[in-house]
Amino acid sequence: MMESMKQTRKRYAKEFKEEAVRLSEHSDLPVRQIAANLGLHEKVLHRWRREKQLSQQAQTRFAPGQGHPRDMELIQLKKENQQLKQEREVLKKAMAYLMPKPA
Repeated sequence: MMESMKQTRKRYAKEFKEEAVRLSEHSDLPVRQIAANLGLHEKVLHRWRREKQLSQQAQTRFAPGQGHPRDMELIQLKKENQQLKQEREVLKKAMAYLMPKPA
């Protein structure tokens, strides 16, 4: 009988992804050459670069690991906490402006 030939996706460490993207951004070599030197397909490195750019725009972490729901929740809570801190500062300033000054 023929066994199922299921391909498994290769997983890379967060540090490896970050370093590969950094190399591709700061090197004079073409992305294709850097990917080949690292044993990657060119499309993988391009995808990581795109993911990093999107994570910077969304102010989230690049290559957060396995993407556990707990990690995603933590990221969301940190964003929400930052937003609440900013709102609190605005309210403090508004209150100071609106409160009558003691004579």
